[in-house]
Amino acid sequence: MACSAGQILKRHILTCLIIISVGSAIGLGFLIRIWKVEWTERELMYIGFPGELFLQMLRSLIIPLITTSIILAVASLDISKSKKIGCCSIVFYLASTVVAIQVGLVLVATIQPGNFVPDDDNSTIPEHVGPKITISDTFFDLFRNFFPPNWLQATMFLYKTKLHHPPGCTVGNCTDMTEWKISGSYVRGMNIPGLVALSFFIGISTALLKGKVELLKTLIREINYVSMKITSWVVWFSPIGVFFLILSRFVSLDISIMLQQMGLFFITVVLGMVIHMALIMPLVSFLLTRKNPYKFIGNMGEALAMAFGTASSSATLPLTMNCCQENNGIHPKIVNFVIPIGATINMNGTALYEAVAAVFISQVRGTALDFSHYVMISLTTTAASVGAAGIPQAGVVTMVMVLDAIGLPPEDISLVIAVDWILDRLRTIVNVLGDAFGAQVVDHLCREELSDDEYDPEGQPVDD
Repeated sequence: MACSAGQILKRHILTCLIIISVGSAIGLGFLIRIWKVEWTERELMYIGFPGELFLQMLRSLIIPLITTSIILAVASLDISKSKKIGCCSIVFYLASTVVAIQVGLVLVATIQPGNFVPDDDNSTIPEHVGPKITISDTFFDLFRNFFPPNWLQATMFLYKTKLHHPPGCTVGNCTDMTEWKISGSYVRGMNIPGLVALSFFIGISTALLKGKVELLKTLIREINYVSMKITSWVVWFSPIGVFFLILSRFVSLDISIMLQQMGLFFITVVLGMVIHMALIMPLVSFLLTRKNPYKFIGNMGEALAMAFGTASSSATLPLTMNCCQENNGIHPKIVNFVIPIGATINMNGTALYEAVAAVFISQVRGTALDFSHYVMISLTTTAASVGAAGIPQAGVVTMVMVLDAIGLPPEDISLVIAVDWILDRLRTIVNVLGDAFGAQVVDHLCREELSDDEYDPEGQPVDD
């Protein structure tokens, strides 16, 4: 029994350390505010310095981890075995991710957890992110960044349009910005759309060339292994980074407002997950398969419990495949092909969480997002969910990427990291269940792709 308890503690030691660091930071933050209420900017910098280093390490991992993960995810899709099965899998998983993001965006825009202020608070009007440009200019910039003139440049610079009012015209009396002069320049920052596009192109090319580029594929895989190893080291530094990030935030903001904002944020994310996985996905499953989706969910109970316990869709993969095959009667070939794809590119819960978190952080900062920013959030969270590693706390790395893409400072991740440890486990459940629903739908739609001797009329695999 003691050995079992020790094994459980060892398995969850990182989560325990993060919970302890969050609790310690909150407790010490209360004590420090009793001792001193007002803190200078330099003092706050000293307090948050270890957290700043933690964020710098996370940002340094974005390019090698995300790009190699996306390349390998796309390159590993051997759809030659069954083009219909492969296409159905990819379309379903990407569509479900986009739907999850939209659910999150609608909820966070409706509930507005980051805009919570007391009735007597005189808050300022939110300020827009970046320069004043039209929505069409933002869309053109998005496509320009998808195809940068230099791929190396995309790691350090991105293109942004600037508008200049004509001579003799001021901002106040020239409200039609479509008549302003247009210029553009490359500004410092990672070109996330360009890097994602490059990764997809390399992945598709590698998949089509098959055995001709095995050396390149091996090199990319090994870079990914190294990036994952470094990521695991950085993740173990997260309790220290989290402690100082939360501590610096607590001594600089109104604690009561911040706690209520985080509470509303937590409720918004959980509500989005419940709506997506208890209502939308079961409805889609029922309409496509005409089977009871809640019985299907019940049969996935063991895998969902493992997902909550490990906070890792990769660690849950064997049990997910077993539950789909043994408990829900999905054909082994479908399970073996579709579930690993889902564990790689389908992160419904992660995408929903990051979309809500990005808008929540902008609300807390008082920075207004327009339609083009919501489009950018949708694109980057979809790409981030494809490139997210199936390990605990991997969403923290991709969250930094999403904030960078819409011009928000990565240090504001401290606003959500206090509750990230529990949301990480909940979104892993959503990820795993989304993988299973995908296998069920593909199994139903692509049954004719399998030979008759491999399926019986009830859809159960036939024993040899």
